[in-house]
Amino acid sequence: MSTEPETTEDAEPGTPGAGSTPADGPGAGGGAEADTGEADAGSAEADSGEAASAEGARAGAGEGADGGDAGTPQVSEAEAELRAQQVERERIEQRKAEKKAPIASGTKLSGKAADLLAAVRAVESGEKPAATVFEEPPPAPRRSAPEPERRPRPVVPEPVSAPAGPAPETVEAVRRVLGEGGAPEVLAPQAAAVLGEGADEQLRADPWQLLRIAGVRPEQADGFARALLGAECGPDDERRGRAVTGWLLEQAALAGHTVLEMPALLAALAQRGVPEPDSAVQGAIAEGEALVFQDALEGEAGAPAREDEEGAEENEERPVRVLVGLERYALAEESLADGLARLVNSAPKQDGSAEEWERAAAAAQGSAAELIRAVAGQGLVLHTGGEASLAEPAALLTAARSLGLRVWAATHGPIGRNRFAALLRRSGQVADAPGQAGETPADSPVATVSGLLAGLEGPGRDADGALDLDLLVVLDAPQLDVETAALLTESLPDGARLVLAGDPAVLWSAGPGRVFADLLAARICPQVASRRPDPGPLGELVSGIGVGELNQVEAPGKEVVIVPVRDAGEAVHRTVQLVVDSVPRAIGVPAEETQVITPGHGGAVGTRALNAALKERLNPGPGRFGGFDPGDRIVHSPAPGRALPGRVVTADAEGLHLSCEGETIVVPRERVEHSVRHGWALTAHQAVGSRWPAVVVVLPGDAAQTLSRPWVYTAFGRADRHLSVVHGVEQALARAVAEVPAKPRTTRLPVLLAPQISGT
Repeated sequence: MSTEPETTEDAEPGTPGAGSTPADGPGAGGGAEADTGEADAGSAEADSGEAASAEGARAGAGEGADGGDAGTPQVSEAEAELRAQQVERERIEQRKAEKKAPIASGTKLSGKAADLLAAVRAVESGEKPAATVFEEPPPAPRRSAPEPERRPRPVVPEPVSAPAGPAPETVEAVRRVLGEGGAPEVLAPQAAAVLGEGADEQLRADPWQLLRIAGVRPEQADGFARALLGAECGPDDERRGRAVTGWLLEQAALAGHTVLEMPALLAALAQRGVPEPDSAVQGAIAEGEALVFQDALEGEAGAPAREDEEGAEENEERPVRVLVGLERYALAEESLADGLARLVNSAPKQDGSAEEWERAAAAAQGSAAELIRAVAGQGLVLHTGGEASLAEPAALLTAARSLGLRVWAATHGPIGRNRFAALLRRSGQVADAPGQAGETPADSPVATVSGLLAGLEGPGRDADGALDLDLLVVLDAPQLDVETAALLTESLPDGARLVLAGDPAVLWSAGPGRVFADLLAARICPQVASRRPDPGPLGELVSGIGVGELNQVEAPGKEVVIVPVRDAGEAVHRTVQLVVDSVPRAIGVPAEETQVITPGHGGAVGTRALNAALKERLNPGPGRFGGFDPGDRIVHSPAPGRALPGRVVTADAEGLHLSCEGETIVVPRERVEHSVRHGWALTAHQAVGSRWPAVVVVLPGDAAQTLSRPWVYTAFGRADRHLSVVHGVEQALARAVAEVPAKPRTTRLPVLLAPQISGT
């Protein structure tokens, strides 16, 4: 198992050995400087919409200090989200009491959950604050049902003073140390923010602390250490061993793991030239930089032993697997397991009688009725299906609202939010409201997950700090990483119901964990599989890919078109021709509603090359606003894992003004390079959770090794009416669909859930 980021978008197609980049010279100079430019933490081209994004790596600590990119320069979206998390932490702490029973699984974390909101750091900053431990309460009494006419009251996050950046004298001191070690001095603000006060002294005492800066690699930190320590520097230095251990665990998180098995971690340390890997891991554990767990192996993770085996195993030690992980993700998984167990083991608040729920279910059809019945008596329900299945959560919200419940839905991004809001309007859930196209009506009970948690969207919070709702339906559930999922479950009030809905065949979350897949495998709650197939030739094609079959489909209306190409130059030419001329003329979809999707950012047919070619044809200009012109299509990444498609409106002294699905966003000038890309062409990770009338998927010959079934399923599934495939990979496409499933991720969620769920 590799500990490097392994998503299809991490490496430039056709770039061998992308996972290991040698340093460019003595010290960290050449190599680290490159990393602050285009290289991500894996020295490869990373998706700006995923956790290993180059933007997040380049922004480093500066983004957390500079603020974000909300519509007003005073409080950005990223800042508001972080501040809301801080406020939520303080409120939730007040209602926590002593937890009676210890958690049976694991070693370090017995009986106490972490204050997750304190452990969740600003990803941009790279900072690792110590987590505060709080204690879980017993279930609180259910609240009485509110009146049906009660309206949710949005709660504005409490004003918090903007976080101060590192002091100028601290940055200057760090800059001098970096210069002495041959490292690029532009890293000074990031290093000062990550390491805090006395950062220069920390770097002198332990030069390998440079690895805590996003984008710096071990070979570059080694060069920096040699320049500072001279003869004292060696590969067996215990400081190096601890730092490389932490770096490898961070890389594993970028690849989706919440923990690593000990043998895999030891092997990776040996590959990085650590002579005594076991001592390095033990040192990191002793210093509190990593946590170790011993989970019993009982067949499938978390599954109880069979009755006929229990007697034979009474006097035998069960085998265990030893796992090592960073505190941040270990605490998130613990908190998530606690929150899910609370939902599963507690009776949901009884708004409406059983007869009323049954009448609502009888009025629905097929699997929509099954979903309503499941939600009637359970606090946690899973719902699976494709795009057509969204009608079933919509029917659930309609039924629940008619029974007096305060209902909300949350999606991964604004495009999905607006699409689901339109579906609710068509189904009669919310009344038609005046507004601009692409905007969500003010009374629509749909928000984005990030906006819900930040307090910028949704119902706001009650006096206890919990979300002011009775039923939350989270769409695009496969995109939930462990930290976001833990925040959601911790934010639900007692007696609330949670429905996680999504298509399990799409790409998993950008952040660590596989929450939705783990819950489906654990079978701790009702699961409702939609029986609504996606219609037409596109639905038939995508459904086949989901089960590993690349079928030829009849497309009389040119719903699916294959465009073979021989080389990269022809692929770019045909892609531009399709977007600018062929699709508008033959299909009737204008260029501004056609989205290009390609495997990576770099290479001859990556997003950079395609965006440059498309800009030249569709919106030529000098790029006088940091490479952008008014009218440019863009994708804005306020944080790793978040991708907001939009357009450039203008620019002024405040920064770059964007319009993203009806939202006005101002990106400060210093953040533009790190968080905004041109958006005519996206990667599949950036496109997940969104759909367009027409999609052009580009598969150049050098992308053959990066393709997988989830990638193809996700990319092809973004099209509503028309899909063009610029095909240059020959038989590699069929092989990827048939033989290359999702890369495995190592997590502990099933093991943590098993002892907490009644009857397991």
